[in-house]
Amino acid sequence: MTPTERQTWVRRMGTRDAWWALTPEYAIEPDWEVVDAHIHLWDERDFPDPEGGPTPLRTSRYMLPELLRDTRSGHRVAHCVYVECGSGYHTDGPSRFRPVGEAAFAAKMADSLLDFPAQTRIGAAVCHADLRDPDLGTVLDAYASEGGGLVRGVRQSGARLDDPSARLLAGAAPRGLYADPEFRRGLASLGERGLAFDAFLFHFQLGDLVEMARQAPDTTIVVNHAGAPIGYGGTAGPGDLFFDAWARQIERIADLPNLVMKLGGLASIVTGYDAHLRARPPSSDEFVTERGAYFRHAIRLLGADRCMFESNFPVDSTSIGYRTLWNAYKILAGEHRPEERRALLCDTARKTYRIQPRAGGEAR
Repeated sequence: MTPTERQTWVRRMGTRDAWWALTPEYAIEPDWEVVDAHIHLWDERDFPDPEGGPTPLRTSRYMLPELLRDTRSGHRVAHCVYVECGSGYHTDGPSRFRPVGEAAFAAKMADSLLDFPAQTRIGAAVCHADLRDPDLGTVLDAYASEGGGLVRGVRQSGARLDDPSARLLAGAAPRGLYADPEFRRGLASLGERGLAFDAFLFHFQLGDLVEMARQAPDTTIVVNHAGAPIGYGGTAGPGDLFFDAWARQIERIADLPNLVMKLGGLASIVTGYDAHLRARPPSSDEFVTERGAYFRHAIRLLGADRCMFESNFPVDSTSIGYRTLWNAYKILAGEHRPEERRALLCDTARKTYRIQPRAGGEAR
């Protein structure tokens, strides 16, 4: 990906309203309750280029007005899980405490949503910390004091692409991070505090989860973006080189009892999905045809009680609209029994991040 392409698509995240409208859909099953297990909020700002170049990337703006635009588009989105993206960091003080500002930012956004009584809520936040830090405990204490009770997990990306030109917003993690003994000690300490760990890595790195999950059996590990399969295009399924490589990795980790998976991120440009270049966005049926095999394979191996859908907005918005994406998820969830469907759409996320249901519950 060229520097110009990176800049173009980072600027378009969350801003393609006219393009999304070219494939109009009504929200299907609008009474089915949804917990969106992975969203980001950021104001327009410069972001370091993961390729390491001197010119920063300039992000779009995706704040509460944009989130409400999407979550009001027809689906019953009861809660969202806010996931770290560098927003609101403290600008002074020791570097280890600067990410704590994001917990305060998430809490402020959650409080602001209370002004919209019938709308979505931020039910939990996942913030960044360096698990190798010998003073990790004081950082986690700060999250507890500044996060308004929302911080239910920590994310530290292990995603690494050796080719810098393939990186968009991620891919520059230190080599071997998840195997570091200091990291694994920090991982185990999260479980002692009742915090989950969100693991972001690419499919060819999923083997790194095996030993780390075994060494921290009391820590829930949440695999982001279905293990981020990359390198495929078009309709994928068994027999496809890249799908089969990803599927073998999922089979390796499926039996780890403390591992759950977010199903999403498969519209991201980094994966190789090409819908962002099309004249019109995919419909929900088209998306299920092209990407459904990934979701179905993960659900079959892990079970609905260990899988949850996520939008990964605004990152995935370059390739598909919010209403259409959740239509696709409801098509997939609707292939299962009602209790499994509810697990996929809301209950697994609630259990993992300790989110209380809103009054009224789901129309069942």
